[in-house]
Amino acid sequence: MSGITALGTTYNLPNYSGILYQLTPADVPFFSAIGGLSGGGGQAADYEFEWETFDLRDAAQNTVLEGADAPTEQNRVRANATNILQIHQETVGVSYTKQAANQRKSGLNNDQSNPVANELDWQTEQMLKQMVRDINWSFINGVYQKPSDNTTARKTRGLLSAIASNVTDAAGGVTATGTAAASTDLITLTTHGLAAGDTVTFSSVGTATPLIAGQAYYVLAAGLTANDFKVSRTKGGVPVDITANGTVIWSKGVALTKTMVDDTLQMAYDNGGLTEQATATLLCGSAQKRAITNAYVTAGNYVRKELVGNVGGVTVDRIDTDFGTLNVMLDRAMSQSTVAVVSMEQCSPVYLDIPGKGHFFQEPLAKTGAKDRNQIYGEVGLKYGNERAHAKILNLK
Repeated sequence: MSGITALGTTYNLPNYSGILYQLTPADVPFFSAIGGLSGGGGQAADYEFEWETFDLRDAAQNTVLEGADAPTEQNRVRANATNILQIHQETVGVSYTKQAANQRKSGLNNDQSNPVANELDWQTEQMLKQMVRDINWSFINGVYQKPSDNTTARKTRGLLSAIASNVTDAAGGVTATGTAAASTDLITLTTHGLAAGDTVTFSSVGTATPLIAGQAYYVLAAGLTANDFKVSRTKGGVPVDITANGTVIWSKGVALTKTMVDDTLQMAYDNGGLTEQATATLLCGSAQKRAITNAYVTAGNYVRKELVGNVGGVTVDRIDTDFGTLNVMLDRAMSQSTVAVVSMEQCSPVYLDIPGKGHFFQEPLAKTGAKDRNQIYGEVGLKYGNERAHAKILNLK
């Protein structure tokens, strides 16, 4: 099973009978939570949008003499932060024959019905799910891109890219540089020192597609030598098919500890984050969810086993820390080697309202033959507030 980039017909979209199960999870916790907390999000009047920040002076015992003249004027200067909306646009199309022959089956010739009664509506629904997954991934991992003309697409800055002040590098800044080969899918570095199952996170992938910077990969036993190794997106999974040669830079993952989390929480707290206990959240993938639980269970009675609440409608677990009770939110879009400390109340989606259509909409395209085609369109970006109110831990195992 896979997707196709073509008009849907009776030949490339087979029908079957029985219960229809979705294999790919469609949950988008981060996007759902910040939308719920912000009442659905905000609107922009341009494809760029901004918000403001200001600070207060350090507290001190500022006193004056009795009868003193008024002191010299003092004022606080505001600053701005910006982001950009990215365009999501997709098309689904189904032939007239495919829509009419909805009980033509390619599996067992039995008397059960095909559960998909309207192919165009079903395909539109699945495309919308995919687009929402793309938005959630972009809001976490997106790399900012503001083009000078319309030959390059706009890209919103994701949360992890936005966090610059409060960063813990579990690898301590240690990196390694090697070469990736398309012909063998091997990454080569003399005496690389890696073992099967180790986690590596690329900080630079050069031209070595489809490797992605910032994402966790696992070293495989297959092809592993003292100088060469292959990587997979999952432990023991299929090797990444490297399609172009390139120079890559990576860090070897280090196991998370409670001290790492506590130190990172302190950075966020000292810089003005974690002020709203109800929305202070650790955002992580499955590997670091287990690591966080293990680190705090080992240290004592810090983990609350009961479900005690939600963030923006998303159910979360909670742990007790020196900086209050924190939510722990599991999100599949998070790299397995990264944990983010998020002041969720400062994050929200921002949309561009298309006149007469809305934020995200589906519309039929013009007839060009014996088929129906729907377009789904929307422009959206992430507002993340004060980046110093968030933090992240990188290069975890």
